[in-house]
Amino acid sequence: MNIKDVLEGFPPAWPQELQPRTRERALVSGRTIVVLDDDPTGTQTVYDVPVITTWTTDHIRKTFEQEIPLIYILTNSRSMAAADAKRVNEEVARALISAREATGRDFAVVSRSDSTLRGYFPLETDVLAEVLGLDDAPVLLIPFFEEGGRLTLEDVHYVVENGHAMPASETPFAGDAVFGFAHSNLRDWAEEKTGGRVKAADVHSVSLKTIREGGPTAVATQLLELPPGAVCVINAGEMRDMEVVAAAIYDAWEGGRQFLFRTAASIVRALGGLEKRLLLEREEMALDTGAGGLIVVGSHVPKSTRQLEVLLASHEVEAVEISVSDILRGALQPSDVAAEVDSQLRSGRHVVLFTSRTVELGRDDEDNLRISRTVSEALVETVAALGETPKFLIAKGGITSSDIASKALRVAQATVMGQLLPGVPVWRLGEETSIPGLGYVVFPGNVGDDNALLEATRRLSA
Repeated sequence: MNIKDVLEGFPPAWPQELQPRTRERALVSGRTIVVLDDDPTGTQTVYDVPVITTWTTDHIRKTFEQEIPLIYILTNSRSMAAADAKRVNEEVARALISAREATGRDFAVVSRSDSTLRGYFPLETDVLAEVLGLDDAPVLLIPFFEEGGRLTLEDVHYVVENGHAMPASETPFAGDAVFGFAHSNLRDWAEEKTGGRVKAADVHSVSLKTIREGGPTAVATQLLELPPGAVCVINAGEMRDMEVVAAAIYDAWEGGRQFLFRTAASIVRALGGLEKRLLLEREEMALDTGAGGLIVVGSHVPKSTRQLEVLLASHEVEAVEISVSDILRGALQPSDVAAEVDSQLRSGRHVVLFTSRTVELGRDDEDNLRISRTVSEALVETVAALGETPKFLIAKGGITSSDIASKALRVAQATVMGQLLPGVPVWRLGEETSIPGLGYVVFPGNVGDDNALLEATRRLSA
């Protein structure tokens, strides 16, 4: 349906500017908002924020000692089997408790996941509730993501493309081999994902009418009145709605209420009090080298494949394809592929390194994740074997970008610089990495129109 029809009839947005006051509250709160990101794409709305890829108490303690109001910890749990995702969330939660004990600084945890509803819910919020002693804390479901066209209206979650709003359950994302789902109404989705433990009729909701007509005070009142352990859907049609909700959350925190959050990326910028920033310029991201740029595409979602096809059709890049079947039967030699990529980079050409588009399905969810990890490992080994330093590096897909960052580039901590395109974050790599100073583009698989990957490549080209 047309997006105009979906939005028709709702009240206008709350008129007051809220972000400057929220930023002040974030800075003086004595609290660090810690975003546990199940893949690295969740940094797509923020800037000047540290990203930690290892969750030792020492790394977290240092950020707490600096009184940084907002940090990301990359768990990459969406790429893991359920048992591993559970273990990682337990480890991070315990490390946070230890860092709090060492520094005296409080924290609030946001479980950031996919704006198209894929990921380990309720497993991750259940684990955090247990380890952090938050069993009575309401869980706020906030999958709104402005840059990606994800809206929640009357509790139904939509994906908007080219002015057309489609209920999330009718998109290809709902057919995910591991995290598929049948419902777009988030009340029903919560019942589905909890296996009936949470009934749709028991799920609470903050309506767009309340947000836009009552503002922070009305929303905070509703949040404070939520029963212990309740699940609550937060509706939103634009970023100002998130800013109202963020202001209400601070009010509720000051009223003594704690929450667990299962969200997409937009609420994080609102909670940090960050104003929207202009897109980054090429000079801020690309290295001053003679080598070409590298684009690595591992994501297999249909959107990524369409974007890859447009990039290849432009003839502005050299194509290096890796056969998934060769990877799975152990016939791939990453060093040979790396030598081919090096040759093209050395000549100053941009290279797109991508996996073949045939989707190999396993016996079950765990086997599908194993296949994804095996393919990602092949890409990592190839990038790690490169002898040339690329002018820029775009990694397409959550698992791909996470594994290349942490394993091929040895990133322990980076800084989010901002966005190359709406919803496409860029990290500045630190001195400890294999390419210090590189602007590393973390390109989500589910973001952008068909021309987005080509546009990103052109924006980074000299």
